[in-house]
Amino acid sequence: MTAAPILALRGVHKSFGPVEVLSGIDVTLLSGEVLALIGENGAGKSTTMKILAGYQPATAGRIMLDGKEVRFDSLHDGEAAGIVLIHQEFNLAEQLTVEQNIFLGRELRRGLLLDKWRMRDLTQQYLGRLKCRIDPDTPVSRLSNSDKQMVEIAKALSRDARVLIMDEPTAVLTGSEVEVLFEQVRALRAAGTAILFTSHKLGEVAAIADRVTIMRDGAVVRSDMVAAMTEDDMATAMVGRDVSALYPPKPGVAHDARIALQVQGLTVPGHAQDINFTLHQGEILGIAGLIGSGRTEAMEGLCGLRPATISALQIEGQPLAIRNTADALNNGLCYMTEDRKLRGLLLDKGMRVNLTLQALARFGRILIDRRAEDAALAQAVKDFDIRAGSADVLVGNLSGGNQQKLLLAKIMQSEPRILIVDEPTRGIDIGTKQQIYTFLRALAASGKAIIVVSSEMQEIIGLSDRVLVMRQGRIAGTLDGDAITEDAIVRCAMGVGADPDERAA
Repeated sequence: MTAAPILALRGVHKSFGPVEVLSGIDVTLLSGEVLALIGENGAGKSTTMKILAGYQPATAGRIMLDGKEVRFDSLHDGEAAGIVLIHQEFNLAEQLTVEQNIFLGRELRRGLLLDKWRMRDLTQQYLGRLKCRIDPDTPVSRLSNSDKQMVEIAKALSRDARVLIMDEPTAVLTGSEVEVLFEQVRALRAAGTAILFTSHKLGEVAAIADRVTIMRDGAVVRSDMVAAMTEDDMATAMVGRDVSALYPPKPGVAHDARIALQVQGLTVPGHAQDINFTLHQGEILGIAGLIGSGRTEAMEGLCGLRPATISALQIEGQPLAIRNTADALNNGLCYMTEDRKLRGLLLDKGMRVNLTLQALARFGRILIDRRAEDAALAQAVKDFDIRAGSADVLVGNLSGGNQQKLLLAKIMQSEPRILIVDEPTRGIDIGTKQQIYTFLRALAASGKAIIVVSSEMQEIIGLSDRVLVMRQGRIAGTLDGDAITEDAIVRCAMGVGADPDERAA
C-alpha cells in the first residue's frame, strides 16, 4: 500500500444558517487504502462525505486534491476529478431500466445513435463483478432494496473512480452480498483506489478498513489504525460513553403472563403459509430467518397491510377479524415499518405533522388542536431524545437515527397494546441502537407485548425472550432461553434445525 494522499479536508467547517454541523474537520484519503468514517447519526459523516465529493460547499477550510487546494462547485466537478459517491439513499431513476440508470448522463454513442449493445454488455460486466443476476432491462422500480443497492454500486464501478466514497453501502445487503462487495473493495484497494467507507456495523469496519476516523458532534475525536482499536473502543469513542452493555437484561416472562396475541393459520399468498404462534404480555418475541423467508410479509398480513387469511385470531382472549390497518389500530395492534423513508415518514413535512398523523383523531375531529400537537411533540422529543436544531425542521433533514426515534414516537401515539417493529435499528448508530433497545425492554416491562423482526442475528439474540425462525414462508423452529443461539437460529433457517412441532410455539 502506498501512502500517497489523493484527497483531504483541512480545517473544514460547515454551517447551515446559525447551526454549525462541522467544526475543524481533518480527513486524509490515501491511495490503496480503505478509511472508515464512523460516528453516531448526526455526527456529521454524511456532510463530510458530501463536501469531499462536491455535493456541498464547505463554509470554511480547504479541500486538497493531489496536494493542491481545489474548489468543487458541484458534484460534476467532483466526478470530473475522479471522486464518486455512493449515496446512503438510492439515487436512481425508478422509471428507467438498470442499464439506463448506470449510463444516465454518460450514454455511449456510435455516431448519432446510442450504442445500446455496448452499454448492455458493460452493464452485464459490472453486475457480473458483483455476482448480481439482474436483467439490465428491468425497471428499477421493480427491484428489491438490496438489488437497488447493487445497481448503485455497479454504477459507481462504471466510473473508474480514483476515490470511491461509500455511505452505508451494506445497510440493505445480505451477508453474502456484503462479502461480494468487500471482494470488490479489496480489488479496488489493490489497484490503488482510495476508499472512504462508512457503516454502523463495527464488525464490517474491522473486517475491511485499514484506518478509522471517528466523529462526534461535528468534530473528529479519534483517528487511528483499525488494528489498534477494538470494536468496544470504536463504540465508546463514537458515543462518549460505555456501550459494552448494549442490550438490557432480560428479566424473563412471568409464568402467569396473559396471552396478548394468539394467531392460528396466518397465510399470506406467495409469502407465508399456516403461521401459528402466541405472544404474551411483557414478552419480546423475535422473528428471524433469511431474506425472503416471509418474515415481513407475514407481519404485514397480520396487520392488514397486505392480503392475508387467518383461521383464528385473538387479542387478550377476544376473537377478532382484522381486515385492514384501521381494524389493527383500533384493537391496539401497531406495526412499525422497516422502511422509514418510503413508508414510515413524510420527509418533506415537519416533525409535528409526522408525529400525530397516525393518531390524528386524538388531536381533534374537525379542527386540529395545534397546541396539543405541539405539546405532544415536545414530550416525544424529550422521551425519545430526538435531536433536532428546531421543532420546525423538515424530517428529511434529520439524521437516520433521529428519524427512527421519531417513527417510534409516532407509532406510540396510537397507544399500542401489541407492537410489531420491523428492522428497528437498520442504518442507525450504536448509541441510538442502545437507546431503542432500552426503550423496547421498558415497554415490555410495562406489560406491552412486542414482536421484533430483524436481519441482525445479535439483535435477535440480545433482545428476544423467545424466537420464531422462519424458512420458506413457514415456521421452522421456536427457541427460548439458553437455546437462543446463533448456531440454532442458522440451523433452523437453513432447514436442519428442530421440527417446530417438537417445541411449543
